[in-house]
Amino acid sequence: MMNAIQPDRFTLTKLSDSNVVQRVLEGEKELFEILLRRYNQRLFRVIRSYIHSEDDVQDIMQDAYVKAYTKLGQFNNQASFSTWLIRIAINEALQHIRKNKRRLMNYGKTESLENVFQLPDTNQMNPEKQAITTETRTLLENAVDHLPEKYRVVFVLQQVEGLTNPEIADCLKLTDSNVKVRLHRAKGLLKEELFKTTHDTSIFEFGNHKCDAMVKNVLERI
Repeated sequence: MMNAIQPDRFTLTKLSDSNVVQRVLEGEKELFEILLRRYNQRLFRVIRSYIHSEDDVQDIMQDAYVKAYTKLGQFNNQASFSTWLIRIAINEALQHIRKNKRRLMNYGKTESLENVFQLPDTNQMNPEKQAITTETRTLLENAVDHLPEKYRVVFVLQQVEGLTNPEIADCLKLTDSNVKVRLHRAKGLLKEELFKTTHDTSIFEFGNHKCDAMVKNVLERI
């Protein structure tokens, strides 16, 4: 079992992935924690694009990290460490789906994505803005949850995690043109889903106190 990095050693976090990998392979096993902390959020989002249950996602994350650690000697720097790790995580997620296909058929019907979109810190907002931010996050996450898997994964990798199209192609073993097509389709479907969700006659409503205030102000001016 590895010991956690001591606080005074966190200056090591400035090391590149390749340098961390090399030092871990040379015996500094505790430095693997740097890679865990560096990629926890990304791995969560990637796996959550495939898997419904957050508990399962966290289990798969652990399996992916352990597999990456045991195969660290196979990392050859031909791709970025991030891409290599994402491939392992996706493979673990797909294996989980194959083993639990029947249970996962109801993906996305009861829970929404959690912590996928990083919107502004609500602690710094007044209650009204907090409510709006929370609603916005919920709408986005529910809409993304309704995307077919092949579009959802590409969308999350590019729009949320900021990977380039060539990086996504490398992770998913697709052509650049396929990535572009899937991303375009994902955005189109997302717009449709958001429109369905928000298609309400009350949008931009001008009534109640707004109407009263307008009447009052105009009457005072005429």
